[in-house]
Amino acid sequence: MAQSEIDCLNPAGEQPEVIIETRNVSRLYPGVTALDQVNYRVYRNQVNVLIGENGAGKSTMMKLLAGVEVPSSGQILLDGEPVTLGSTQQAEKHGISIIFQELNLFPNMNVMDNIFIGNEFFQRGRINEKYQYQLARALLERLELDVDPYAALNELGIGHQQLVEIARALSKDTRVLIMDEPTSALSQSEVKVLFNVIAALKRRGVTIIYISHRLEELMEIGDHITIFRDGRFICEREVRDASVPWIIEQMVGDKKKHFDYQAAEQHETVLDVQGLTALAQNGGYKLNDISFSLRKGEVIGIYGLLGAGRTELFKGMIGLMDCQSGSVNLNGEALAGRSFQYRLKKGLALVPEDRKGEGVIELMSIRTNMTLSDLSLKGFRRALNPLRPQQEEQSVEQMIQRLAIKVSDAELPITSLSGGNQQKVVLGKALMTRPEVVLLDEPTRGIDVGAKTDVYHLIGSMAREGLAVMFSSSELDEVMALADRVLVMADGKITADLSRTEATREKLIVASTPHD
Repeated sequence: MAQSEIDCLNPAGEQPEVIIETRNVSRLYPGVTALDQVNYRVYRNQVNVLIGENGAGKSTMMKLLAGVEVPSSGQILLDGEPVTLGSTQQAEKHGISIIFQELNLFPNMNVMDNIFIGNEFFQRGRINEKYQYQLARALLERLELDVDPYAALNELGIGHQQLVEIARALSKDTRVLIMDEPTSALSQSEVKVLFNVIAALKRRGVTIIYISHRLEELMEIGDHITIFRDGRFICEREVRDASVPWIIEQMVGDKKKHFDYQAAEQHETVLDVQGLTALAQNGGYKLNDISFSLRKGEVIGIYGLLGAGRTELFKGMIGLMDCQSGSVNLNGEALAGRSFQYRLKKGLALVPEDRKGEGVIELMSIRTNMTLSDLSLKGFRRALNPLRPQQEEQSVEQMIQRLAIKVSDAELPITSLSGGNQQKVVLGKALMTRPEVVLLDEPTRGIDVGAKTDVYHLIGSMAREGLAVMFSSSELDEVMALADRVLVMADGKITADLSRTEATREKLIVASTPHD
């Protein structure tokens, strides 16, 4: 064991029992070492927090433990015995289940079928649908999710879909439950429910591996913390003996980054929205009479709880959702009735919240994903429309450098990147269209402290270049630190419009609380 690892261990005291251990585990991809000789321990009946910067190897390690991938070298031990986890089915037979950061569900199926797919209950050769319905309802009630098991999954918001994913994991005979960013799309009330579920699972003897970039969550729920950096094991310590400054120091090493926000000079109005209204199928409102304006060089943050209408506002402005009334004007031009492609061409760009479902095409390379929007616009086509590979390659490389994307070759598949670097590719795709207004829907969801800082700097640099920026976030401190103005939403309405100096935590929380 390296001296740095010894220095990070707990003070003298008896260590809890180890249930999973990796010995010198490495995982290699073409041109990338995702894990490098990692010795990692998971302690029985504990909440084992795993943290590290984006690209540190956390998700890769979880894929190995869940049987999604296999190590290039090294051993995995379960209860002290070497095991081969060549598939998720093999891992589940050993009692290891995983909840992925990106949703792994079937939107065209109902909630109940998503919970039990691949794990159905049969009676006399047929699925026992009545039993599954009762069990699904019990699981959903346990998560305090008031949803009919027969409801179509694609009718639920991302936060509720995340809870369905958790219900699916709970439906199995699980000894070790891996949670990769489980709260990234959950509201504060849903997070509390999840924490209660985790506490109940611990009482039943279930071991939890918990990955999150929300440090306050880790300190609240964790028993034991392990830190990865650059594909290597760095430290482990009991949470009670750790502190947030110590965690950040171990995560970033000598690459500490600090964000010093400086407001950009603001100019004339570029985007004007008046009375934007979209009806919901249940007779209510997705958007209810939304009005605001946005100036060049201005950064507006949108804060609100799950279901407040933040994502719907972005989709309504960009033309991905029908609005029954209201207007969206870009540089004085009315965009009502115009297509998404037209609005994109005129200078509106959106980075969606659902990176996996709407932001990238997993079968394509990093380069192709990044240039996908620009190919149909102003970028890389001659008069007869053949591609211009040299110019495309140069522009992609410049964007990779600008966004500090960790990649050795832009021709690698997008899935070879960590979640945060995939998010940067989606950001790059938006910037390649040369926009005037950039809409960022939860741009830092599921990425680490270092990658968040990169996004913060990017938002600042875009504003200083004269772009108008709107971003949504469920993190109060993030909104207050970045935004020139904060719009608070609840039940599809704007409930507060506060300047940077007016915005306080108390005001934002009060304004975001729905009122009858």
